[in-house]
Amino acid sequence: MYAVVQSVERITPGLIRIVFSDGDLESFEPTSFTDQYINGYFLPENADYLVPFDLDEARRLGDELRPRPRRVTVRNWDGTNKHLTVDFVVHGRSGFAGPWAQRAQPGDRLQFKGPSGSYFPDPDVDWHLLAGDESALPAISASLESLSSDSKCTVFALVDSESHEIDIETEARVELYWLHRASAMNPENVLLETVKSYEFQDGNFDVFVHGEAGEVRELRKYLLSECGVDPSSSISPYWRRDHTDEAWREIKKEWLADQDTDI
Repeated sequence: MYAVVQSVERITPGLIRIVFSDGDLESFEPTSFTDQYINGYFLPENADYLVPFDLDEARRLGDELRPRPRRVTVRNWDGTNKHLTVDFVVHGRSGFAGPWAQRAQPGDRLQFKGPSGSYFPDPDVDWHLLAGDESALPAISASLESLSSDSKCTVFALVDSESHEIDIETEARVELYWLHRASAMNPENVLLETVKSYEFQDGNFDVFVHGEAGEVRELRKYLLSECGVDPSSSISPYWRRDHTDEAWREIKKEWLADQDTDI
C-alpha cells in the first residue's frame, strides 16, 4: 500500500505533521486502537527505484539500496476524505524516517504496511494513566481525543522545552503535566521521579507508557512493583538512547526478554 503527501507542517521544532491522500488509501482499514501504527518503507537517498515497488525485489538490492522499515504512529484517519495523518519525530539528519519527513514535499510517496495497534483506553476503569516522550505524543493525543466527558486521565509528557508542547483537544477531565528536559537536573530520570511523586487517584486505572527504552524500563519497574500494574499493560520502548534505529532493532527482542525478568 502507498499514499501521497498532501501537506507538510512543522508543528513543533521536533515534530512534523504530514497528511497523506490518494494512492491506495481507498482500501485503508483503520483499527480500533488509539496507538495504531503503520510500517513505512523509507528509501535511501541514492535509491534508483520509486514508490510503489515490489518489496521482495527491493530487499534483494543490498544494504545500500534496500528500503528501511520504520514504525510510525497514525495521528488521525479521516475516513470521509481518506486522509491519513502521521506526526514524525525529527532530530537531526540521522536515521531514515525523520530525515525523509524533513525533505518531504506534496506529491512525494510513501509505501507502507498496516495499520496495527494494541491499546485503547479501557472504558471500564475509573481513570487512565498515560506517560511518554515525543515519540508517544501521537498515540497519547489520539487516546485523549477518544475519551468522553466523564472520563478522567492523568498525562505526563516529556519534551525538550516549552516550545515542543502541543495542543491536545479532549472532552475528558485531564491532568496534563508537561516535563522539560532543558530545565531538569537529571533529564533521564525526570519522567520516573515525577510519576513517583504523583499521588495516584482512587479507583482502578489502565496504563499507557512508551518512549525511550531506559526511561520506560525504570518506570515500568516502579509501576509493577509499587503500584500493582499488570505486566501485560501497554508499557514498552519505542527507541533507545545512543542507538540508531538499526542497532536498536537488532537487540530489541533480546532487550525486551531481559526486561521481563525485572519483576
